[in-house]
Amino acid sequence: MGPRFHTDLEALHRDMRRDHGPVVPVTLPGGVPAWLVIGYRELLRVTGDPLLFPRDQGLWNQWPNVPEDWPLRPMIGTPQPSVYFTVGEEHRRHLAMVQDALESVDHIELRRSTEEIADRLIDGFCGTGEAEIISAYARPLTILALARVLGFPDSEGPALIRSLSDMCDGGPDALTGFQDALAAMSRLVERAHHQTGADMISAMTAHPAPFTDEEYVLNLMALTSAGFLPTSDWLGNSVRLMLTDDRFAASLTGGRHSIPEAMNEVLWEDTPTQILAGRWAARDTRLAGRHIARGDMLLLGLAGANADPDAHTPHAADGLRNNNFAHFAFSHGEYQCPFPAQEIAEILARTGIEVLLDRLPGIELAVPAQALARRPSPFLRGMTVLPVRFETTPPHGGH
Repeated sequence: MGPRFHTDLEALHRDMRRDHGPVVPVTLPGGVPAWLVIGYRELLRVTGDPLLFPRDQGLWNQWPNVPEDWPLRPMIGTPQPSVYFTVGEEHRRHLAMVQDALESVDHIELRRSTEEIADRLIDGFCGTGEAEIISAYARPLTILALARVLGFPDSEGPALIRSLSDMCDGGPDALTGFQDALAAMSRLVERAHHQTGADMISAMTAHPAPFTDEEYVLNLMALTSAGFLPTSDWLGNSVRLMLTDDRFAASLTGGRHSIPEAMNEVLWEDTPTQILAGRWAARDTRLAGRHIARGDMLLLGLAGANADPDAHTPHAADGLRNNNFAHFAFSHGEYQCPFPAQEIAEILARTGIEVLLDRLPGIELAVPAQALARRPSPFLRGMTVLPVRFETTPPHGGH
């Protein structure tokens, strides 16, 4: 939870590797011990072996030491029937329903809807010549677009932004944020029983396998919490990179050829989900010379593994990863982000960047790059604010 996660992550990982190797003993708030896996090969092993390292938090040997109001409970999870917190055949049952719902999303309609929301948001500030695009654009665009996909009305977007942000940041309001978001999911499921549409909740409730309302609610929570902040941070981190790195300057003059490269570079170097909880050892074992006891929790250090110097290094003359997609940004193995969800996130983030650059000529940072601050979350890596200035333009359509 220290400040170096947000100010000097590269050096922090380097020091961790020097002092502890690829599997690092860490202490979570309240003195709770865990292992942070930052080695690329070690993380590949952990995520690729669901029998030895299942996503079964019921195995955790620290539950007796964790208070009910522990702020990381929403991120660690308690045993519950959803795609994210089940194992084995039960996990595959939930995944089949969620996968079908994700595949029902019309990508052409999603892009059109995202462009429409993006234009509406930019209309609110394009005449001012300046904006803070995390709170005014990246977050509302992502949650409003996701809300439409899932079946939420637009009016619930602001409350979802607040509750999910509080939950994912792991601070004092995390549990309240979790309960508020859960209540919103419950209302959506209740509405779906009375009216259906071309949305994911309708596809979920129409799936042939039987599920309880609680299971629908918890799966919605998993999809929304996994999709909202990581996607808005992917958008924000990519724009930050393009505004601060000369390698991407060409795309700011109207070309789009650098946007995919910037987005992929972010997934390697500035990945929105930097730590993921977690896996639990099903039996005593060894990992990179460490004795891992049965029930120990392993935190997936996605950002640390991406930065492992023994794994992947840039090969292009400009130092970019380009077509190297072997990062851990979406995790790996049985519990990785489903591919249809990755596609949805990419459409949202890329469309948001394209519309922003099309609509705001001459966009540039309004503060020195070194003044930008990260949100104080050990799990997610995104900007607190991203102030920009640009040439004033009329609203969409010139009206």
